[in-house]
Amino acid sequence: MTPNSPSSISRRNFLASTAVAAAAGAGGMPLLAACSGSDGNSKEGTTAGRDAKKILPAFVAQNVVAPDIASKNGSSVGFTSKLVLGDLKTSVPQKLGKGSTIKIMSPFWGSPPKASNPYYSTMNTTIGANIVWQNQDGNTYDEKLGAVLASSDMPDVVVIPSWNMGGKIPSAIISKMADLGPYLSGDKVKEYPNLAAIPTDAWQRSIFGGKLRGLPQPSPTVPGIVPFYRKDVFDKEGYELPTSADEFLALAKEITNAKAKVWACDDMKWTAFGVFGVLSGSEKSLGWNLVDGKLIYRVETDEYLEALEWTRKLYAAGVVHPDARAANQGTAGQRFTDGQVLVYNQNIADWWGKMAEQTTQNKDFRIAGMDIFGHDGGDLQLWAGSPAGIFAFINKKASKAVIQDALAAANVTAAPYGTTEYMLTNYGVEGTHYTVKDGVPTKNDKGNQEVLNAFVMLASPAPTIAHPDFPEIAKEQVEWQQRMGAFTKKSSFFGLQVTEPARYTNLSNDFEDLEDSVVRGRKKVSDMQQAVSEWKSQGGDKLRDWYKKLLDDSGSAQG
Repeated sequence: MTPNSPSSISRRNFLASTAVAAAAGAGGMPLLAACSGSDGNSKEGTTAGRDAKKILPAFVAQNVVAPDIASKNGSSVGFTSKLVLGDLKTSVPQKLGKGSTIKIMSPFWGSPPKASNPYYSTMNTTIGANIVWQNQDGNTYDEKLGAVLASSDMPDVVVIPSWNMGGKIPSAIISKMADLGPYLSGDKVKEYPNLAAIPTDAWQRSIFGGKLRGLPQPSPTVPGIVPFYRKDVFDKEGYELPTSADEFLALAKEITNAKAKVWACDDMKWTAFGVFGVLSGSEKSLGWNLVDGKLIYRVETDEYLEALEWTRKLYAAGVVHPDARAANQGTAGQRFTDGQVLVYNQNIADWWGKMAEQTTQNKDFRIAGMDIFGHDGGDLQLWAGSPAGIFAFINKKASKAVIQDALAAANVTAAPYGTTEYMLTNYGVEGTHYTVKDGVPTKNDKGNQEVLNAFVMLASPAPTIAHPDFPEIAKEQVEWQQRMGAFTKKSSFFGLQVTEPARYTNLSNDFEDLEDSVVRGRKKVSDMQQAVSEWKSQGGDKLRDWYKKLLDDSGSAQG
């Protein structure tokens, strides 16, 4: 894909890198005697083990198109071949829609196109339904979402990213969204082959209040934050990649030349959490893990404090760009492409994004991903992220016909790479929205205006990376995921959609700001230790007991 076309990384990753920074997944729900009612409409808890197996759709691999690089260790699948329109396959031979009108509210980043545009009309014709988009500003979606879910006039379908699932949103999902089990559980999903090919872990994350309520966008489970480096500069200067925390600091001191306005790195806190093996912070539930019979939360661990202390050392040594220290001014990515920093960490989508952006501006520019290293030079310990992070929910007041047509639409948007449905969903109509030259699809102005967000938010295929314009980048991305995936473990609540009791919803909210203050030297590590102590006494220990009972009663997603 080209600089004016979207990356084919999972849509969650694409959106994370371009519009909402590094947003992550969500976290879970089982049927507890103490936490759920017999009607399955629990407002807190999770669903795992035998209870989940009764609900989950059957998995049927989609063999329409074979990837060039198969998934391994939780990675995406990869495609490195040029795109040949004549070779595209068909994954939806017959339209399943029956003509319903479906109103969908979804976050949108950018300027929404007119409702009567050829992209929307062609998608509707392919699906067999009249989908009417109620696009809302993605940057202020939280403000709109709560009001809409509380109203009596809710759209037929509402798209909700996991980062918008705070406060009372999970309870609203449970009470107001349809149970899709009667349409998708077990072999019923086979009526929608592309939905049947969605990985089971992603469906597991779509169980809210004991019912299958979400249509997921699957994500790779390997960590999504990559420490990027300027390979062109590293090669020219002969810098060797570090293999330990001490080696990184030594290299950073060698690189930094403040007089020349070159610093080694930007803020590296996210990478530090990987280097020191800190439990995932992308989801509250993923931050808990059972160790020697006791549940431990990520902020209580030695690894957490060690990661903060190491990042603090980078700032103290003067190797971090000063704008990262001063209220995080500007953007790390811009400083990276400008050559002011040689290392920064960001979502894996930036691998293609920065290369595509710079290809016409700096012919020597080359970005690469540094392998995360163990802090002491030994094996590292990484923790799996959420297998799905954006969901579409259907109003439980919707008619059976509307529900079935919404599923028909999702079956089209979940088509795999290499199919006509995928190209239509992601690129629009050939000739109208894009052209293909030398095996590379390129959107025109109309494509960039109309083929944006919307249909890609309904449901997605298994995580996929494909860049016909930079096939070597796609290969490097998948191989990086596979290498890191070999060191990635699943914590106790991996894959579960956990809804915490409302009284604990905001308990951990202040840690991130305090982390940033600690690493920048404005607060001490001892201040974090005090905050953790207060967290325990103000409800953390009781929340631990709640999670332990949840685990005892429900088991893990793999149980």
